[in-house]
Amino acid sequence: MAQRKTKNLAGVVHGIEDFRVEEIPMPTPLDHEVLIEMDCVGICGSDVHYISHGGFGDYKLKNKLVLGHESSGVVVEVGRKVANLKVGDRVAIEPAIGCRTCRHCKAGRYNLCPDGVYCATTGQGNLCNYYTHAADCCFKLPSNVTMEEGALLEPLAVAVHCCRRGGVGIGNTVLVLGAGPIGLVTMLVAKAMGAAKVCVIDLMDSKLELAKALGADATLAVSGHEAQEHIVRRIHLLLGTAPDISIECTGAEACVQIGIAATVPGGVLTLVGIGAIQQRIPITTALVREIDIRPAFRYANCYPAALAMVANGTIDARKLVTHHYDLGDSVQAFKTSRYGLDGAIKVMIHCQPRNKNNPERKI
Repeated sequence: MAQRKTKNLAGVVHGIEDFRVEEIPMPTPLDHEVLIEMDCVGICGSDVHYISHGGFGDYKLKNKLVLGHESSGVVVEVGRKVANLKVGDRVAIEPAIGCRTCRHCKAGRYNLCPDGVYCATTGQGNLCNYYTHAADCCFKLPSNVTMEEGALLEPLAVAVHCCRRGGVGIGNTVLVLGAGPIGLVTMLVAKAMGAAKVCVIDLMDSKLELAKALGADATLAVSGHEAQEHIVRRIHLLLGTAPDISIECTGAEACVQIGIAATVPGGVLTLVGIGAIQQRIPITTALVREIDIRPAFRYANCYPAALAMVANGTIDARKLVTHHYDLGDSVQAFKTSRYGLDGAIKVMIHCQPRNKNNPERKI
C-alpha cells in the first residue's frame, strides 16, 4: 500500500461564486466507517447550483461545504466493527445514509429519511483526497469495472429509481425530457429494462447526437418558441404512439407541461428534475386523462442494480464522460461543467492520477 498523503485537499464552496480548493482536516473512521482515498468524483448539476445560486430547491448553503457525491475510491482504513470491506478494496460510494430507525428507513425508503445524511447536501461531500463513509453504503467494484464507472453509479442509480417509479418494463414506449447526464442515463436504463422505444427531447443538438450514439430510438430538437401542441404531435409521430411513460429530467416548468400533454391517457409521468418550488402545472388535464404523476427523489436500494448493469455489460456509460480534470484544477472543472464548455456532458475530477486504480484491461 502506497504511503498516504499528508494533506487533504478539497473543493469547497464558501458562498455564491466563491469556490476554492483548500486543505481540510484529515478524517478518522468511526467503528462502522471506512476511510477512503478518493479517486474519481463527477460533477452534478446540484453541485454547480451551490456555486451559482447558493443551493437548489429546498437546499440552501448555510456554511461552507465540500462538494461532490458521484464518487469512487479505495479503502485505506476500516473501523473496528467493519466486516464487509478490507483495505485495498475499490468501492463506489452511495452518498445517501438514512438514520436506519425512522418509518421511512424501516420501509426501505431511506431516501425520504428526515434525519438522513447526504453528501454535499445535508453533510459534507467527498471532492477531496480522503473521506470517511458508512461501510454498508460502499459497494465493492468487480475487477472489470473502472473507477470512473464506479463514480457514474450515482447518476445511474437515479435512473434506476425513476424507471422503477415509472414502471418501465418490456414493450413500453418512453419519452425522456432532457438530454443532460440524468436524461441520458435514464434512456440507457429504460432500454435495459425492456422499453421497446425511447424518444429523447432537448434544446441542444449536440446532446441529442450523444443520445443517438448511446442508443436512443428517436430524438427531437425543440426550441423555446414552439407551441406545445406542435411538440406533442412531433413526439407522437416519432414514437408512432403516445408514450406510456414520460420521465421529466430537467425540472423546467415547460417540460412538465409537455410531459402531461404528451403521455397517453392512463399513463405515467415521473418527475426527476428539481426546478422551481412553485410551478404552473395543468393538474386538471392530468386528472381528466388519469395521468399518474410520480415524483422520484434520488434513489433507494438501487446501487446493486446499477452496478450489475455496468459489470455485466448491459450499460456502457463511459461515453458520458467528456472532460477530465485533476483535483487541483477543480475551479476550471466547474466552469466547464457549468457553462457546457467544449460540449461538456459529464465532467470527471480525478483525486488521484488517472487510471491509478483501474484494472488494466478496462483502461
